[in-house]
Amino acid sequence: MSVIRAALVQTSWTGDKESMIKAHEEYARQAAAQGAQAICFQELFYGPYFCQVQDAQYYAYAESIPGPTTERFQALARELGMVMVLPMYEQEQPGVLYNTAAVVDADGRYLGKYRKTHIPQLRGFWEKFYFRPGNLGYPVFDTAVGRVGVYICYDRHFPEGWRALGLNGAQLVFNPSATSRGLSSHLWQLEQPASAVANEYFVGAINRVGIEDLGDDDFYGTSYFVDPEGRFVGDTGDPHQPELIVRDLDLALLAAVRDRWAFYRDRRPDAYAPLTQA
Repeated sequence: MSVIRAALVQTSWTGDKESMIKAHEEYARQAAAQGAQAICFQELFYGPYFCQVQDAQYYAYAESIPGPTTERFQALARELGMVMVLPMYEQEQPGVLYNTAAVVDADGRYLGKYRKTHIPQLRGFWEKFYFRPGNLGYPVFDTAVGRVGVYICYDRHFPEGWRALGLNGAQLVFNPSATSRGLSSHLWQLEQPASAVANEYFVGAINRVGIEDLGDDDFYGTSYFVDPEGRFVGDTGDPHQPELIVRDLDLALLAAVRDRWAFYRDRRPDAYAPLTQA
């Protein structure tokens, strides 16, 4: 498969988990109607971005993966023939919680999950109160549309995981996020395109929109796909409104770029050991 059609969902908080899930089911159906073969939702897609506060009541949003929400979307993926990336709040066991994305293939099979590796702890983003650092490495999943990886929000500031996903064979990496206006929006336009170029794959960057009643984080949308030459594929998403973004990605470009820019061939892992020392 050379050209794949992929989708991103950026949306605002509806007020409760069930209505958020139903909204995303409808986004998936709309994407399928437009011919999309893969879709990724925003970080912690069925809830508010509760990390704006530190409050134990929000532990109730955590569930097992796979579990009820995963299984619900497995059925939908099977019905629509669509690969799905589902960023959720995971409870591995009581008190052991992760910021996680489940990956489901187009036939409804659960393929596995990625757990967010880098966890911030600062005003408006109190994530260490809710999540342990991920411990599953940087898996890449063989899907109906190719080899798909996931990196979550704050992870994008750390180049090591981007490179690990490339070394593991990723062709398309989704980065579901919840990130607020200010300096972040400047970095948003730089980091994922630069990482796509440095690691020679497509990136789908997703950000929610709006201000939620938990804090003053102003989520600015502008979700996008970027190709391995660092070019946006079509326009970026709206900076204020919910939007379904559907784009065609030509995977043949990967071979052309990797032949032109031999970044993997010319790596010097023998010289990098000091960088891995604490």
